Amino acid sequence: MGNRPREVAALLESVAKQDVPPARVVVVGNGSPLPELPAGVTAVELAENLGVSGGRNAAWRRLREFGDVDVLIDLDDDGLLVDADVFRGVRDLYAEDPRLGVVSFRIADETGETQRRHVPRLRASDPMRGGEVTTFLGGGHALSMAMLEQIGGWPDEFFFTHEETDLAWRALDARWKVLYAPELLLQHPRTSPARHAVYHRMTARNRVWLARRHLPLPLVPLYLGTWTLLTLARTRSLTGLRAWAGGFMEGLRTTCGRRRPMRWRTVWHMTKLGRPPVI
Repeated sequence: MGNRPREVAALLESVAKQDVPPARVVVVGNGSPLPELPAGVTAVELAENLGVSGGRNAAWRRLREFGDVDVLIDLDDDGLLVDADVFRGVRDLYAEDPRLGVVSFRIADETGETQRRHVPRLRASDPMRGGEVTTFLGGGHALSMAMLEQIGGWPDEFFFTHEETDLAWRALDARWKVLYAPELLLQHPRTSPARHAVYHRMTARNRVWLARRHLPLPLVPLYLGTWTLLTLARTRSLTGLRAWAGGFMEGLRTTCGRRRPMRWRTVWHMTKLGRPPVI
């Protein structure tokens, strides 16, 4: 969004130091002009802020036009690749498994600590335990281009929050794998998602949309009921709760896009992976 030129420069420098160089590098200006970029970097400047989903879709479409990219890696603009072998690790994982759809990086701050919310499983005490999961981290991840062609890109209407879960559920339902690979590290400053003014409203709205779009009807009230109770227990701000309630009603009243409920076999597969789609 144009407010992190130093961080973007540092990230691009860490990308250039990878021992397996990327075929293409694209930087998206999400409703803002871009700074001067290194030679060979493709700039995409959007006329308006399309949100996380819209910005990532813009990068995906540009890479599709090149026609020579097999795996897309998304990195937050304030992230940093501290190891030089991250792209090599991604390449090797995809070479080993043709059904690998998503690879989620480990995110840690400058001290090496990983926040609980950055471990994509319910039992999050050990961030170094990898394996198949049911969602992934937006800050650093890799996506199979073949998978994206099959299931489609990011949900534009989500704008921000839960877009990764929407994509992951579609991938799982199409029998692609989602892998958490903690050996692939993205260093990222310690932050709270609530720093964004729209966080509580969009979290609630998109959670409802997620259920309406993808869950079998019997699971919709279970999923939304569980998250309502968790939100009431966790949220200490009355202002935040009001915004959350408004977003929840918005999710019920507004169109959520095409409804395509996942198969019951996908529900069972997610349950075996340790996270049934009711939480």
